[in-house]
Amino acid sequence: MATGLANRAAPKQQTLCLFRLSLNSFLRSFSTSTENPNASSSLASKKPKRKKKKNLFEVAQFLPNWGIGYHMAKSHWSGLSYQITKINLYKDGRHGKAWGIVHKEGLPAADAPRKISGVHKRCWKYIASLSKAKESIKNSTISIESTPKAEVPAA
Repeated sequence: MATGLANRAAPKQQTLCLFRLSLNSFLRSFSTSTENPNASSSLASKKPKRKKKKNLFEVAQFLPNWGIGYHMAKSHWSGLSYQITKINLYKDGRHGKAWGIVHKEGLPAADAPRKISGVHKRCWKYIASLSKAKESIKNSTISIESTPKAEVPAA
């Protein structure tokens, strides 16, 4: 008897499901958007990834001699930088200790190098303008000194 009731209820459920499916497809045909709802969720999942910022050692590894002599600063600093004088690296090459001379507005603010704090924080950048300016000044003084001078005969 239980099987008889179950057999009678099955066709009614099937017709109800078919009616729902046909109604949904009918309503979708009138919708204004031609976009697939699954496609919108896939676009949301393909957001561009945020670029990972670098610590001081990850910035310095691409510079000659691990950045010694070059200027670096934290990205939120304005007018303040360090000229790297010494780096002690740990084995992995991404951690260690660094020392440098503080520069404010491009001029040295201290004579002696000091240990740089926050070298492992991911906010460091290379300051190209200060390093290039120093190199161009050195090159110009070398070229002036290397020009031959005319000797004046002693009378």
